[in-house]
Amino acid sequence: MNKQLTQIRIKLDKIDLKILKLIKSRQLLVNQVIKTKKSKNKIIDKKRIRQILIKIKKNSKRIGVNTLVAEKIWKQMINAFIAYEYKYFKKYRK
Repeated sequence: MNKQLTQIRIKLDKIDLKILKLIKSRQLLVNQVIKTKKSKNKIIDKKRIRQILIKIKKNSKRIGVNTLVAEKIWKQMINAFIAYEYKYFKKYRK
C-alpha cells in the first residue's frame, strides 16, 4: 500500500472515532427521549423524522455535503435508533 493512501486512512480513522463519540452523545440523548415516552407506540414520530430529514438536506447543501449521501446516512441512523428504542424501551422506562 502506498504511503499517501495510508496517511489518508489514518485521517479517516480519526474522523470515524470522532463520529463514534458523537453517536454516543446522541445515544445518551435518545435514552432521555425514551424516558419521556409513555408507550412503545410513541417511538416512531413520522413528523419529527420528516423535520430531521428536511433539516439535514438543507444543512448538507449549505455546507457542501452530498445531499444523497447525507440523507441516506441519516435514514439509516434514524432506523438504527428506532430499533434501539424498541430494544431498550423497558430498561430506560424504569
